[in-house]
Amino acid sequence: MLYLIAQYFQFEGLANLIRYQTFRAGAALMTALVLGLIIGPRFIAMLRMRQGKGQPIREDGPQSHLAKRGTPTMGGLMILVSLAVSMFLWMDLGSPLVWACILVTLGFGAIGFLDDYDKVKKRTTAGVPGRVRLAGEFAVAGLASWLLVSQIDTNLYVPFLSGRYIPLGPLYYVFAAFVIVGAGNAVNLTDGLDGLATMPVVIAAGTFAIIAYLAGRADFAAYLGIPHVPRAGELAILCAGIMGACLAFLWFNAPPAAVFMGDTGSLALGGALGAIAVAAHHEIVLAIVGGLFVAEALSVIIQVAVYKRTGKRVFKMAPIHHHFEQLGWKESTVVIRFWIVSIVLAMIGLSTLKLR
Repeated sequence: MLYLIAQYFQFEGLANLIRYQTFRAGAALMTALVLGLIIGPRFIAMLRMRQGKGQPIREDGPQSHLAKRGTPTMGGLMILVSLAVSMFLWMDLGSPLVWACILVTLGFGAIGFLDDYDKVKKRTTAGVPGRVRLAGEFAVAGLASWLLVSQIDTNLYVPFLSGRYIPLGPLYYVFAAFVIVGAGNAVNLTDGLDGLATMPVVIAAGTFAIIAYLAGRADFAAYLGIPHVPRAGELAILCAGIMGACLAFLWFNAPPAAVFMGDTGSLALGGALGAIAVAAHHEIVLAIVGGLFVAEALSVIIQVAVYKRTGKRVFKMAPIHHHFEQLGWKESTVVIRFWIVSIVLAMIGLSTLKLR
């Protein structure tokens, strides 16, 4: 909105600042952060009043988690509200790339909300049936992929190798949808401890803010040997908004958590990261930067597959953060060490920009 106003006045005077994506990214981060901190207490009070007993806790999970009974969920609503205000205030909404990422963020958020609502209403950890939820996610991701491919080519670019890519053709639509859905569910699986998913999302969003900005600049993209995606720099503003909204949420989600993110937030944030990675043509780099999310998802897949085949468990409990809890690690220890892993992976992901 502010971009359109500044454009109407031909970016004269102070409005000239709004021309720059870096300025709007910083403004988006601060807007989402401040707004999140302001609305947080009211949101939490409202959720606590409406939910009563809060998010259902798994009886077969770590016993330390039983003390968290009564903590409200759907805190992702706070993230989405502050993020949405920040996006519509500071982004240039004239690009299909932007609308594809907004569609995924809000669409996955809606699916997650329905799942959280079902859990709270029925007092169960099951929620919406998995097949139904996946069908909705692929429908949203498929539409977003169609919008994205209208602006980018259908090549899968290989990191560390300049100018090397795999031409996927029509298969790219399916691949892009899988990246988006996979990212959404991987972050969702990671969201099992206070603050565990939030900071890695902040780190990944910050990393992709840099990548999107560089990919959107023809001069920087040519110098670094990465694919140039016109107007991808606008996604840096979305990434900054995610960072601000998540930092505000972390203020209230820090142990002991006053509110849980729920699927409302985790699905939306993971899906947004997936859509941004596709839009910036750095899908494989997302698997590196978000390696923690990948490990969490793989731990569940491996656990289920092996148990069905042999009746034995590879991990004491999946996702893998519960495995470390069962080994005797304190929750805060798991969280902070996983944050460190996320920072290291982000550095490796950024190194792909130059090591080619």
